Amino acid sequence: MLRGSGDLETSPQPTRVDAPAVSVLMPVYNAQRYVAEAIESILAQTFTDFEFLIIDDGSTDGSLPILERYARREERIRLISRANTGYLVALNEMLGIARGEFIARMDADDIALPERFERQLCYLADHPECVMVGSRVIIIDPDGSPLTIMGEALTHEEIDHALMADRGQMVYHPSVMFRARALAGVAPYREEYYTAEDLDLFLRLAEVGRIANLAEPLLKYREHGGKIGHVRAALQADAIRRVLAAAHLRRGLIPPEKIFDAARHPLNLVERRRCWAWWALNAGNVGTARKHAAACLIRSPWSLATWRLLYCAIRGH
Repeated sequence: MLRGSGDLETSPQPTRVDAPAVSVLMPVYNAQRYVAEAIESILAQTFTDFEFLIIDDGSTDGSLPILERYARREERIRLISRANTGYLVALNEMLGIARGEFIARMDADDIALPERFERQLCYLADHPECVMVGSRVIIIDPDGSPLTIMGEALTHEEIDHALMADRGQMVYHPSVMFRARALAGVAPYREEYYTAEDLDLFLRLAEVGRIANLAEPLLKYREHGGKIGHVRAALQADAIRRVLAAAHLRRGLIPPEKIFDAARHPLNLVERRRCWAWWALNAGNVGTARKHAAACLIRSPWSLATWRLLYCAIRGH
């Protein structure tokens, strides 16, 4: 039986001597600005029977002292610090030592909402055919201000079809929880698909079981300029094409030509803030929209697109 708090267990929780129910995997590299908030959000979960695996992957900023401070006071944290080997090596290393029946992903710049683990475990208990569950997410900006909510595909069919059709990010990697036995039945994160390794894993899991997203947003997903999709857009586009081509071939399908023709161009700072402002405005987060519209005006005062955005932000719609 799953152990923790909330509705999953009504009897008092004994001192644990066996394996935890959940293993949380969080690689960290130069995340000094955000990592404390990420850790606090995991430690504040209403479901408490987990181990928190953290690898400091050779950070050169102040991340490691923050991690060490938390590890000294929280026995559920298992901290490893070593020279940089890369994100995927760290993830596979943590998979190799994880003891939980369930694997939860977390990133060092995001924020898990308190009932995330409890909600996902309840769903997996009620849906034994499901091997992976994520959730809708609240997109936040670098300061933590809300932009919008994303993750509209909820069912297996919706998610799988959209991923195979290259319709964008349908599942947010740091929001997911897997069954460990399902991960044991497929290859781990594959380095040849770096920057799209999550898409590759999601599609392979969808071939051995059901996948889903919960409608309730359970993670705050932080947008900032350091995201892989911003700094390595061309590399990611190539990896996505190769992942989708391989998935189509595994399933005996012919990959659509548009997969090979798709171009992804990184947005510059003004374009990115303009995008965030429109997201926020359309979601009713007017204050956030005005903040980013003003920042665009400072950096691009002669742009008609910026002035149109600012007018709409001031008007509030």
